[in-house]
Amino acid sequence: MSEQILKELKPEILWKRFYEIANVPRPSKKEGKVLEYFKKLFNELHVSYKQDNVGNLLASVPATKGYEKSPTVVLQGHVDMVCEKNKDKVHDFDNDPIVLKKVDGWITADGTTLGSDNGIGVAAALAVISDKEFIHGPVEILLTVDEETGLTGANNLQQGFMSGKVLLNLDSEEDGAFYVGCSGGVDTEGKFEISFEDANQELAAYDLSITGLKGGHSGLDINTGRANAIKILARILKELDHFDYKIASIAGGSKRNAIPREAEATIIINPAKINEIEGIVNNLKSKLLNEFKVTDDRLKIDFNKSSFIPNKVFSDSLKEKLVNTLLAIPHGVITMSQDIPDLVETSTNLATITMDNNSIVVGTCQRSSVESAKNYVAQSVEAVFLLANAEVKNEDGYPGWKPNMDSEILKISKKVYYNLFKKEPEIKAIHAGLECGILGDKEPGLDMISFGPTIIGAHSPDEKVNIETVEKFYELLKGILTYIAEKNK
Repeated sequence: MSEQILKELKPEILWKRFYEIANVPRPSKKEGKVLEYFKKLFNELHVSYKQDNVGNLLASVPATKGYEKSPTVVLQGHVDMVCEKNKDKVHDFDNDPIVLKKVDGWITADGTTLGSDNGIGVAAALAVISDKEFIHGPVEILLTVDEETGLTGANNLQQGFMSGKVLLNLDSEEDGAFYVGCSGGVDTEGKFEISFEDANQELAAYDLSITGLKGGHSGLDINTGRANAIKILARILKELDHFDYKIASIAGGSKRNAIPREAEATIIINPAKINEIEGIVNNLKSKLLNEFKVTDDRLKIDFNKSSFIPNKVFSDSLKEKLVNTLLAIPHGVITMSQDIPDLVETSTNLATITMDNNSIVVGTCQRSSVESAKNYVAQSVEAVFLLANAEVKNEDGYPGWKPNMDSEILKISKKVYYNLFKKEPEIKAIHAGLECGILGDKEPGLDMISFGPTIIGAHSPDEKVNIETVEKFYELLKGILTYIAEKNK
């Protein structure tokens, strides 16, 4: 797309900045080029800035004359983007610009991710610097690095780096909604040392596999009641207890933040009991298909003879501890929010099970917008591991953002939204991580909301941003800044 087409869109300065950002490569952890662009722009616009040791930038935008005593408002977004492309698309994210297209009221990219997450929010913040058509108090623009793959910038931000106590996060993707909370998270692992015994070569080896599940995001989809492949595998193995079977291998899940879609185990059993065991597996399969007929009607359980018999199998004591642990570990919603209807407050995900030559590692992920609740459910999972004599490892977590329905900036934003668009905004929270949780933890008392235009398909080549809602988004941003300036003049 030529820059000329973007000039036809409103607000022109926002789209100009977005076009400039799209022309600079900015993969996560490789933000050097786009950071140089920002610093050059700040110098050209005579805006002072500073940079910390991980790359975060903070620009200080002077107030409109006469409004210098108004409180400083922080506009915050992240500079990196997820880099995905279609298989047939030739594109080098380290060097090539994003090619923009205008299609039926949307801006999208040519076979790649667009980077509207969070390029549009950053462009809106940059537009404020040059826009002289509205009044505002002092503004700080906080641009963080590596949000997409590690929240590195927010996690390493030093207290006091920004001075503002009101923060507008510009990284939401739904027109007409203000986000006021998010979950924090922590990973808890249990490690079992494998005790082997020799396999009886007169027994038969069978592969048990669970496939066809929907899975999903361990935060956003945890309330759907979708089946967990590792849990189903453990339930089947428990049903076979009285057959004195042996486990030779086990695996399941792929990512800590995903509900596991698949799981498998190779077991050694008495050939004389095959028909009986197959009957039990098929009977349980029927029950599970009924149990999950709404959420996972494509559940598939296969029980097939393996082509060889392993030389080693797990000891009976390890088998018992492992299966019981997988059954006992909590999975799913723990509590719902008391502030926002239908919002999950606390949850936990039994995510992965992996093995190497010496150990088996069970991975889990806990989330909550309430820090004490997050720690409690993590302790509950840890307690199950400890009862099974597993070695426990807690990964560094990140804090949540508990909804504050009495927030002053929320009240202001709702009033401005209604005055502009003559309807009430939706007030939401998300059961996933946002930078707001980390920033609020580093700056106690920070008053925050998050909002943005409508973006669909973020993190995929289908990503697109709605043109009409971008204009509304910018008008809302300006309206909030003006209201705060005039109220505190």
